[in-house]
Amino acid sequence: MISAHGWFYWALLSAIFAAMTAIFAKIGLQGINSDFATLIRTFVIVLVLSCFVYYTGKWSNPFALGQKTWFFLSLSALATGASWVCYFRALQIGEASKVAPVDKFSVVLVAIFAVIFLGERPQLREWLGILLVTAGVLVLSLGK
Repeated sequence: MISAHGWFYWALLSAIFAAMTAIFAKIGLQGINSDFATLIRTFVIVLVLSCFVYYTGKWSNPFALGQKTWFFLSLSALATGASWVCYFRALQIGEASKVAPVDKFSVVLVAIFAVIFLGERPQLREWLGILLVTAGVLVLSLGK
């Protein structure tokens, strides 16, 4: 059973893997078109994740999913693809130490969108953290 705070450890691992993504991608983008690199990355992810889902016994009939689930997962996939294309393009022409933190402005946008679309209500402490992320992005953008 996962504790109520189990999300934090998964989120921290996500951050670690995202940091590794930026470094590995920056190195891998040398001498290759960023869009083609994104395609290769996507192919590897589909292959590895397919094996993982099959191996862990999590596979189920995708046609049994409801239309709403398909619609929103498809929108999420399109947004992810657009994000990856933009991220790889930015990494190809910019420094990873600047691109990745600006990319994390998504933290601020997620908080705002979660309030608007999901009815979430972050506490004052969370808003303070979100404001600090915003300040960091603003500081980075001044030196563009």
